[in-house]
Amino acid sequence: MASQKATRIALFSLATPPMRAFHLTWMAFFVCFFAWFACAPLMPVIKGEFGLSLAQVANINIAAVAITILVRLIVGPLCDRYGPRKTYTGLLLLGAIPVLGVAASQSYESFLFFRLGIGAVGASFVITQYHTSVMFAPRVVGTANAAAAGWGNAGGGAAQALMPLLLGAVLMLGVSESLGWRIALLVPGVLMLVMAALYWRYTQDCPEGNYADLRAAGVPIEGGKKGGWDSFKAASANYRVWLLFVTYGACFGIEIFIHNIAAVYYVDHFGLSLKSAGLAAGSFGLLALFARALGGWLSDKLALRGNLNSRVTLLFMLMIGEGVGLLWFAKVDSVTYAVIAMLVFGLFTHMACGATYALVPFIDSRALGGVAGIIGAGGNVGAVAAGFLMKGTGDIRQTLIILSALVVISALCAIAVRFTRVAAEPNMAAA
Repeated sequence: MASQKATRIALFSLATPPMRAFHLTWMAFFVCFFAWFACAPLMPVIKGEFGLSLAQVANINIAAVAITILVRLIVGPLCDRYGPRKTYTGLLLLGAIPVLGVAASQSYESFLFFRLGIGAVGASFVITQYHTSVMFAPRVVGTANAAAAGWGNAGGGAAQALMPLLLGAVLMLGVSESLGWRIALLVPGVLMLVMAALYWRYTQDCPEGNYADLRAAGVPIEGGKKGGWDSFKAASANYRVWLLFVTYGACFGIEIFIHNIAAVYYVDHFGLSLKSAGLAAGSFGLLALFARALGGWLSDKLALRGNLNSRVTLLFMLMIGEGVGLLWFAKVDSVTYAVIAMLVFGLFTHMACGATYALVPFIDSRALGGVAGIIGAGGNVGAVAAGFLMKGTGDIRQTLIILSALVVISALCAIAVRFTRVAAEPNMAAA
């Protein structure tokens, strides 16, 4: 099967199954992340309407990422069992329900409930990484994974920048602010339904076809060799999976946390307007357009010149840079330097995310779904932990300072992933 994987990324082509999967999976991921973070830049408005306290805002941020932990653990093995095409289509359809439902919220409790449900769409990341992993050969899989994830991740940044503008456009039509944010939040839900139809129609599970058809024909499947619970058990028995679980919590978890608090931080701490705060916060997410891909590309290049452990060393260095940059961001008092610091540490953060998933296909290809799911869930565990930390400190700046130290410490887990033996071909690591 590996010989039929794409050995290069023909970026402007939709002629092959790998490239159709590549483009549709990052587009689906973009829409899901846009929907996931659509509420965040509108929180200053929502906070005022419902009279939310900082503790309640923290609860909402925790809810937004908590359910994703469970769903990410589930969808990875589901990809092994049913294939990424069916899994992604189902997630898009089911995830659209709370995305549309949050617009009908009339209280803090109902908003919290739907925000919890929206968190499920964050599991889209695992399916995206799974789909590109089974479609692309080892020499380019790191770049493919990171580019698809990075461009999809940019949906979070786009939501930060565009949702306040969308709200402004709705208000210009004479709609009240209370109704305006609800109308604005309908847009991502509709986009998810459209994306579900496109994904079902134009993708397939792997280069040879769909898993159900291949299994019926007796064709062996690499990525889906183990299904469901077997995939999860095999992945959970690998200590490297749990080390990367921690490191991903320290990079992607921080990324999610910043998405959820950046707009409020810029409004409360620096006195920016909602639109200005949205643009500042959005710049962090838009780094994903290139930074995550850069991390994966650099990982591929270093591995070709060195070996699999070159990927590990890169991840370690990026996480050190992330921790130092985050401390800088927390310490500055000027909004200009705050944005600069945010972009610097954001660059390291996104690249670290890309470097992490450049390692994922080499941990255990026989349980790819379980590996991708567990490590992906680690990102959300990190975000939830950061949310509880903010709730405990009651201060965003103090929370950021503590998180910077934890990121540096977690870099030790990255270096501990090192392999004692590396296979001759860069597609499988020895235990």
